[in-house]
Amino acid sequence: MFAAVKSTENAPRPSIGFHALTLATFFGASSVPTPLYRIYQENFSISPVLITVIFAVYAFALLAALLIAGSISDHLGRRPVIFSALLLEIIAMGFFVVASGPGWLIAARIVQGIATGIAGASLGAALVDVDRAKGQIVNSIAPLCGMALGAVGTSALIQYGPFPMHLVYALLLIVFTLQAAAVWLVRETGSTRPGALGSLVPRVSVPPQAKGPLSLVTPINIANWTLGGFYLSLVPSLVASTTGSTAPLTGGAVVAALTGSGAIAVYLRRGRTAAANLFFGVSAKALGILTVVAGVHLANVPLLLIGTALTGAGFGTNFLGSIGTIMPLAKADERAGLLSAFYVQSYLAFSLPAILAGFLAKSAGYQVTTDIYASVILLLLAVGIVALRTRRWGATEGAA
Repeated sequence: MFAAVKSTENAPRPSIGFHALTLATFFGASSVPTPLYRIYQENFSISPVLITVIFAVYAFALLAALLIAGSISDHLGRRPVIFSALLLEIIAMGFFVVASGPGWLIAARIVQGIATGIAGASLGAALVDVDRAKGQIVNSIAPLCGMALGAVGTSALIQYGPFPMHLVYALLLIVFTLQAAAVWLVRETGSTRPGALGSLVPRVSVPPQAKGPLSLVTPINIANWTLGGFYLSLVPSLVASTTGSTAPLTGGAVVAALTGSGAIAVYLRRGRTAAANLFFGVSAKALGILTVVAGVHLANVPLLLIGTALTGAGFGTNFLGSIGTIMPLAKADERAGLLSAFYVQSYLAFSLPAILAGFLAKSAGYQVTTDIYASVILLLLAVGIVALRTRRWGATEGAA
């Protein structure tokens, strides 16, 4: 889900597997706390508001890392930057292992967000270095697959394994340690060049030719990431509260249905036009949200899973369509600034509404919160689709 900056297509090509697996592992680790939030609430007496804050600080830290260090691997090389991200992730896993309260969880999520932001940018660049076409596809699918596996795997360990709040982090700490050693066995795909300090200055800009299209996809993009934040922060607690199913695997499966179906949709629709993906994505997401709301009110887990799968398909194709709408309009030296602007918008929508959802869940309950969230997201989707149809109709009239 991160765009790369350049490619070294004439260089010998190492295997794409290590970078894909490492990227998936980072994002898998990012979804590990989601099935645990309900357990943290019970063991540490944490309110839904604080749970969403713990979730949101990760998004803020990831965004800051992307903006500040997103292109540092272009100057220092891919391997040293990936190795640094792995070291930070090892520290984050250690914080989770020893966590005894919300302060530890917040610290762990901040470090994890920084590590994932740096890793996402550098691994994304390395993937495209190895193979531009395949790298771009893997770069979109690997994070979603990793998040699905992270949610389901953690839920299974909670339900069937010992030490539910610690085991998964201890296992991931070992995996990241092995990857930190293995990264030096993989051929360097990038190069070094001066200007590393200058690259740390965030560059957020929208070229004039992309302002109109970006404004058109903004309602859809905000709806997309707002829903993602809601799922990854509150949905396991929502499932337990509204359906009475307290099995960790149930909540984990619902979260995994979102990201897993998103990955499948991205792969199946990767060759479609941006407009086609947006129209499909809005339709699938709207239908999915209505099904999810029905599942919540009927306390029906299968209906929740079906609705989430539809919503996830919409999530994946909306992301694909939004990126496909704006990025081809940017010149080579404008892409980084435009992508930064897009991710600022996306991650703010990912995090800030989630905190509001925490307040709503505490005061009004999970069912009412779901209804309000669904209404706002459907309204944003409606605004977006009307804007897209108006633009298409205007273009047709202008051509005539």
